[in-house]
Amino acid sequence: MSSPDTVKRYLPWVVATALFMEQLDSTIVNTAIPSMAISLMVTPLSLKAVVTSYILSLAVAIPVSGWMADRYGTRRVFMTAIGIFTVASVLCGLSVNSPMLVAARLLQGFGAAMMMPVGRLTIVRTFPKAELLTAMNFVIIPALIGPLLGPTVGGLIVHWMSWREIFFINVPVGLAAIWLAHRHMPDYHGDGPRPLDVMGLILFGTGVALLSWLLEVFGEHKLDVTSAAVLFFIAGSLLAAYAWHAGREEHPLLRLSLFRIRTFRVSVLGGFFTRLGVGGLPFLLPLLYQVGMGLPAWQSGLLMMPAAAAAMGMKFISVRLLKRFGYRQVLVVNTVLIGVTIAMFSFVQLGTPIYAIVAISLCQGFFNSLQFSSMNSIAYADVEQRDSSMASTMASSMQQLSMSFGLACGSLITGWYLGDLPQTDRVVLTSALHQAFLTLAGLTIVSSLTFWTLKREDGASISQGSPAPTTPAATTERKFP
Repeated sequence: MSSPDTVKRYLPWVVATALFMEQLDSTIVNTAIPSMAISLMVTPLSLKAVVTSYILSLAVAIPVSGWMADRYGTRRVFMTAIGIFTVASVLCGLSVNSPMLVAARLLQGFGAAMMMPVGRLTIVRTFPKAELLTAMNFVIIPALIGPLLGPTVGGLIVHWMSWREIFFINVPVGLAAIWLAHRHMPDYHGDGPRPLDVMGLILFGTGVALLSWLLEVFGEHKLDVTSAAVLFFIAGSLLAAYAWHAGREEHPLLRLSLFRIRTFRVSVLGGFFTRLGVGGLPFLLPLLYQVGMGLPAWQSGLLMMPAAAAAMGMKFISVRLLKRFGYRQVLVVNTVLIGVTIAMFSFVQLGTPIYAIVAISLCQGFFNSLQFSSMNSIAYADVEQRDSSMASTMASSMQQLSMSFGLACGSLITGWYLGDLPQTDRVVLTSALHQAFLTLAGLTIVSSLTFWTLKREDGASISQGSPAPTTPAATTERKFP
């Protein structure tokens, strides 16, 4: 096993590599759906299950990741997750029909579900809180640039090769990640064995899977309102039943009492609402560029890349910003700036100079990177070491839900403004997209109110490297059963 200093040097890159592979794969497939349909001799719409099966598998399996890491160790679970993901990628590339491809995607989603929370957990347990923000900066970048680069990379691969290569490129990356994890990832276990909450898994897993599926289907307006309302009610009832169950279970699947910790609650729930606006951009911007402005797919993809470049550049100054201004001020102001940036896309139309679009994209990537680095790191500011596994699992579960909500929210708002007008009309669609951007911008700005509940000293153990305050109020909030 490597020395502690070597582990700290390489561990963020190990986790970032695996996370980038997962995030890229989750968006790259959409571009290849038409080619897959031709190759497998099915209609493109029938391959919607290729996308939804992956999301459903993620939603159901993420809550189990913390229990598995505590029981079997972070290194073993992380390496196994990468192995499953890599093998499933090969099976996807070798699929000869759509049922085989869907089954392989389910397996792939299961592997991906273990990577993000377990990798994040290892980071939290390896680095002291004073160094956690710097380490998290490396881990958050793939989550930002993966969805932006996915459509571009997928389009290029499908254009020059075949859709099968989209999955085969995961093999060398996966093997490299397994080798690096074997050498540099520490093997943490839980304080003691705890039983798996099977009933909680059934209630929460079923509720989240149904909700995720509804968001995917309803976002494309293929479900009538009555059926959707009934299914939403069932999903909500299952999740409410889980909340009741978790309050009475000694070892719940997800310990909801962690939400009594102010910094964790604001990070997870506040981040959920902020991602509603941000999450719709990867879906709406390509529509604006390709349909509204008439740009080819490869140019549209290139216009998404400045945001990725800015996101990577932000990691060099986010630590100093948080140290200077603190989490509360940074999150409140930066959330408003994200909303303003989203609103600026409502001015982009046919004839808008490219340099103006690039400038807006740079601002978008810059502010998004600071936002996600801040939200993800403050979540662990007041979480005890023994609860880091549970906190990582819960944060990952809510993040996955927020991504699904964000995409569906962007689609639904645009569809509402579009009404019954044809989507092929460039002027009409551009107008609907502009109104959607303004609406999402308003929602994002309003979500900044959730960060006002933070106190000035919250997160100081991370941004300043100082101990968390021990005032009676703060102490009370950190106590939980």
